[in-house]
Amino acid sequence: MTSLPDVEFDGIATTPALPRPEYPRPDFDRSQQWTSLNGLWELATEDAVVPVTVPFAWETSASGVGRTWLERAAYRRSISVPAAWAGNRVVLCFGAVHHEAHVLLDGVQIAHHVGGYTPFEVDVTDLVPAGGEARLEVRVHAPADKRQIPHGKQRSIPRTDYDGVCFTPTSGIWQSVWLEVRGRTYLAHAALDGDQLDGFGLSGELAGDHPAGTRVTARVVAGSRLRESVELTTDNNGRFSGRLLITHPRLWSPDDPHLYRIELVTDAAGSPDVVTLTGGLRRIEVRGEELWLNGSRLYLRGVLDQGYWPGTGLTAPDDQALRHDLQIARDNGYNLVRKHIKLEDPRWLHHADQLGVLVWAEPPAASRFSPAAAQAFEDQLPEMVWRDGNHPCIVIWGLYNEEWGLDWDIPGSPERARAARTAYEKLRGLDESRPIVDNSGWAHVITDLLDWHYYDEDPAAWARNLADLASGTREDFPVRLGADFVVDKSLYANDSHPRQGVPILNSEYGAGFTSLERAWHLRWQTQELRRHDRFAGYVYTELTDIEHEMAGLLDYHRTGKDLGGLDPRDVNTDTVLVVDLVPAAAGADIPVPEAELKLDVHVSHHGGSALTGRLQAGWAPAGHPADLPLPTPDTTSAPVTAHPFQLSDSATLVIAPPRPTSSKRLWIWLLDDEGLVRAKTFVDAGPIEAPNRRGARVTPPAAPTE
Repeated sequence: MTSLPDVEFDGIATTPALPRPEYPRPDFDRSQQWTSLNGLWELATEDAVVPVTVPFAWETSASGVGRTWLERAAYRRSISVPAAWAGNRVVLCFGAVHHEAHVLLDGVQIAHHVGGYTPFEVDVTDLVPAGGEARLEVRVHAPADKRQIPHGKQRSIPRTDYDGVCFTPTSGIWQSVWLEVRGRTYLAHAALDGDQLDGFGLSGELAGDHPAGTRVTARVVAGSRLRESVELTTDNNGRFSGRLLITHPRLWSPDDPHLYRIELVTDAAGSPDVVTLTGGLRRIEVRGEELWLNGSRLYLRGVLDQGYWPGTGLTAPDDQALRHDLQIARDNGYNLVRKHIKLEDPRWLHHADQLGVLVWAEPPAASRFSPAAAQAFEDQLPEMVWRDGNHPCIVIWGLYNEEWGLDWDIPGSPERARAARTAYEKLRGLDESRPIVDNSGWAHVITDLLDWHYYDEDPAAWARNLADLASGTREDFPVRLGADFVVDKSLYANDSHPRQGVPILNSEYGAGFTSLERAWHLRWQTQELRRHDRFAGYVYTELTDIEHEMAGLLDYHRTGKDLGGLDPRDVNTDTVLVVDLVPAAAGADIPVPEAELKLDVHVSHHGGSALTGRLQAGWAPAGHPADLPLPTPDTTSAPVTAHPFQLSDSATLVIAPPRPTSSKRLWIWLLDDEGLVRAKTFVDAGPIEAPNRRGARVTPPAAPTE
């Protein structure tokens, strides 16, 4: 690595409020004795030494640097170990550093890590004595050319194939740095398995002075009044395993996100080591073409989230921002968040555990294929499962996305198809409890969920292609990869992939340029997904805007948009209405009727038992929002019964035309037998006009030839 000037920065005397002060791993809790190393450091580049605020990437304004395309720099600061920590082990921990880090103490290298999204640590007990100080330096290499390293949505120079959907890079230290106390013999890793639903499978490994033949006691300290416990002993390699039974098990689910806190005490010579794990009892299963959670049918109502924030990039500005985004998803009716090609802050996963939000987790990929790039992608997988596998919220592991890092060419390249299969098999060997998606959205080689990404501005084509995908009569769909580059992407990488028996779901969709258009497409496109009982769920793109990308339900600052009176909760709920109608345009689904209007409406119901009620409809002023009372019904249907996960037969509504005959909104709702509104939607009636093309350049006819 290029040497950098060893210059002291004198301006670190004034220390602002500590950024991200919370303990970084609440699911693997050692917060009894620790100290954050976030805050002001000095950053030495090849031409200057400037202050930098950790843990924000040096491209961000929050870091105080705001410099892009800086490839090499060194972070420096002094660290001290309190005298009270004597007799324990002291470990230096890094949440994430992009991309390659060399860690030095007093000029001597003590650690080297490659991989910008995974954590690493180093024992400094013998390097910094209790009561002593040392100079810490982290030398970082963050290549501008990221094409063959895992980088997710970070922009690269040269550009990636998908540069149009990439954002400002994230370089350097971008997650928390801290020191923590551990016992002389300590828990290096522990896994909780709550799939059996009557207790936890426990496994782990010790490190330190006496890892072999040491007793580990696991005891429930929260979540159960009985304080169940079990004693285990490590083998000659320092490993242990066993079961901790729960007397009255309470399962974790989105409706009841019950968590257990389990304290693990390592009883060896010297100071004891205490870690508190968080886990939940839950089982995710694939049964044929269906998903099941804890023995009940599960339909995924998901939203894509890329985890960027204004001014701080991939790092959340504070802990509340992490929780707030999950709450936004819940408030809009989603039960799952697909965290897109990013290993998110562990505290976000902890909040998802607490809030009961299901998570589809996936690592970042490279953008250009080579054997080395595929290996770098696979190298993340053990660390991903090691760090995040205990979270009950994670119900799906994703791997590649749209053949990024595989050159958009799985069907045409056995080598690239083999890379997808190898990644799947490696992850399956690490975790047998969750379904895995090999290549989200496009050609699948080996997968537990058959997902597809499809964007379409034409509601008729959308409805027709969804019906064909559901029936199996169509196995591909159009994908626009450039202004003059449209391809038909197949669901399958080869003819031998099974066409049935695997859950099929959409994992990216959405259309429209303005927020009003996007709300219109959200309503009608989601309706068509719910029309087909074969589908196991969907993931809408996306939760918030990011930089130049304006596809969010909310803008980049998490402010709501004008959705034309739509409440997304009416779209994303257990019970929705499906209208037999291909809408014409936003604000004018149908012409204003001048005579009696007939509409056939179905009910899609994902509750636990059958639902019976009657449909009603009534005219309201144009744009009448969902938060105002429904209009007086003009008509009521015959009784309709919806069975769980079966689209109901249609019920016909006969509606008189509005008076006066002008633009109106027709609200339609389902009133159950107890008089409760269980679902509602609307149809906008307005003038339907051809697109205005006045003033368009017209090519004159060619002159006749002799």
